[in-house]
Amino acid sequence: MKLSILFSIVASTTVMAAETLLYRNTFNSSSSISSWVAEGPLVASISNNTLQLSGAGGPDDYFVYWLPEIFPDRIRISWEFSPIQEPGLAMFFFGATSVTGGSIFDPTLKPRNGSYPQYHSSDIKLLHASYFRRRWPEERAFHLANLRKSPGFNLVAQGADPLPAVEDAAGAFYKVEVVKDKREVSFSVNGLLLFSWDDTKTDTGPVVREGRIALRQMQPLVARYRNLEVWKL
Repeated sequence: MKLSILFSIVASTTVMAAETLLYRNTFNSSSSISSWVAEGPLVASISNNTLQLSGAGGPDDYFVYWLPEIFPDRIRISWEFSPIQEPGLAMFFFGATSVTGGSIFDPTLKPRNGSYPQYHSSDIKLLHASYFRRRWPEERAFHLANLRKSPGFNLVAQGADPLPAVEDAAGAFYKVEVVKDKREVSFSVNGLLLFSWDDTKTDTGPVVREGRIALRQMQPLVARYRNLEVWKL
C-alpha cells in the first residue's frame, strides 16, 4: 500500500474516532419522547421506529418540540425526514438559550406556544434552519432552505432545497445533517451541501454556542422522523 493512501486512511479514521455520540433516538417506543417538551398543539406518535408529527390546532397554530438535553457548541446532528402531507413547513432549532445565556425554560421568560415571532424576535437566541418550505405559494414556486439567527429574524444563509413534493417522495426518507462547529454552520440533505455560514461574517450579535435543539412544523404538514443522532466533534 502506498504511503499516501495509508496516511489518508489513518487520518480519516482519526477524524471519525474523534467524534463522540452524545444522543441517539431510534424512536422504538413512546418512552423515547416522554421527556420532550411541546410548545403549541401537536400530535406525536411512534410506530416502526419512526416518530410522526402533525399539528393539533387550527390552520395558524404551529408547534415546537424540544429535546430536554443541552448540547455543547461543537456538534453534528443528523436525522431522517419524510414528508407525508403538504403544504406546510419543517424547521430545526439549535443552539437555543435565553438571550442572557440561561435556560429557555426559565419561568421568567415570556410564554411561548409555537408562534414564530416568539422565537425569532423575543427573549431567546438560537439558529433556525427551515428546509421543507411549502407553506405559502411563493415557497412552493421556488424551493429554498433558509438559515436565520435570532433574536432579530436575521436571514444569514440560503440554498436550493432538493427535497421533492410528497407525491414524488412516495414515503422515502432523506438524511438531513447540521454541523455546528463553533462559529461555522453547514446544512446538507443526503450528503448534498445546501449552505454553509460563518457566524462572525455578519453583524447579528454574539456567536451562538451551546444550547437546546428542537423540531418545528407549520400546519398542515405531517412528517416522519427517524434515527436522530447528535455527535460531539
